Amino acid sequence: MFFFLSRLTRLLGTRLHGWRLPLAVIVLVFLTSWLAMALVEPAGSEIAAPGNYWWYFVVTAATVGYGDFFPVSTAGHVVGTYVIVGGIVTLTLLFSRLADYLQSVRGKRLRGVVALELADHVVVLGYAPGRTERLLAELAVEPGTRIALCAWDEVPQNPVPENPAVSFVRGDLTNVDVMTRASVGRARTVVLDGRDDNETLAMAVAVDHANPGVHMVAALRDLGRRENLRYVNPRIACVQWHMPSLITEEAADPGLTEVYTDLMSAGGHGNTYSLQLPAGHGFTTFGDCQVHLGRTFCATVLALRGPDGLRVNPPWDTPVPEGTTLYYVGRSRIGSAELLAAR
Repeated sequence: MFFFLSRLTRLLGTRLHGWRLPLAVIVLVFLTSWLAMALVEPAGSEIAAPGNYWWYFVVTAATVGYGDFFPVSTAGHVVGTYVIVGGIVTLTLLFSRLADYLQSVRGKRLRGVVALELADHVVVLGYAPGRTERLLAELAVEPGTRIALCAWDEVPQNPVPENPAVSFVRGDLTNVDVMTRASVGRARTVVLDGRDDNETLAMAVAVDHANPGVHMVAALRDLGRRENLRYVNPRIACVQWHMPSLITEEAADPGLTEVYTDLMSAGGHGNTYSLQLPAGHGFTTFGDCQVHLGRTFCATVLALRGPDGLRVNPPWDTPVPEGTTLYYVGRSRIGSAELLAAR
């Protein structure tokens, strides 16, 4: 019996593929076993009745066997054994097909050829070994962040398969197909990290066409090219290529690059300064300094350097003894005499 089913599945397997083979086997076993059971069972047996046999077949083929219906003849027992073996063969075929299907889907995802079902995510266009892994790690720090990494065809499969937050797409990064598969139209941020500035410009054109309102962060070797990018979209944030941390900060919090640029510019609206607290300054805590400098000089204290070293954004109850250095953002430098005079 097992030999018969084995030869049968081989014969059908040469003609039927995919999910059709287990379906054909179970239908054949059902029809032949029903006919055989009707022939070998006594006339008074209820098992072969149309309303009963389908239930008997299901529980027997699944090897559950509730026992509410069962054959009473020896030949009927043989048919029941045939049903059990047929059920096991069918389940084996089904699980094999399911395993093949799951492996195929996983392989396609690793190769980046399937469309992603993502929304409100971050898209990274471009891959450079080492650098991109660092970008992805920093982007994924924010809980719940989903990332679509897009690379050219030269990257054969997902370079970070161990990172569950990162999905992979492979192809021409200036083509609408990649924009569609990476769900750029539903993304909240796109990071443009091309192999050169011309490639970054081409990717910006493709992204702007797919989603004109998306926040774009472009990594540039030459910041002088930012004007070319702003012909595409004036809202593109341009960051120096060698500052990956600033790229990820801008991706997470749009507008930070403008703040940093203003702080680092000599003619900005707010410059960074330091001030060493003189003797008799009268402040007890960092909070006192923050309030006084804010109200009197429109300055914001960012950090201090005291006996314990540098502390950025310390607690407001941190003591500030004489000689403590304050680092602040202000409109102009505050001298020690000016500070004491304003107390």
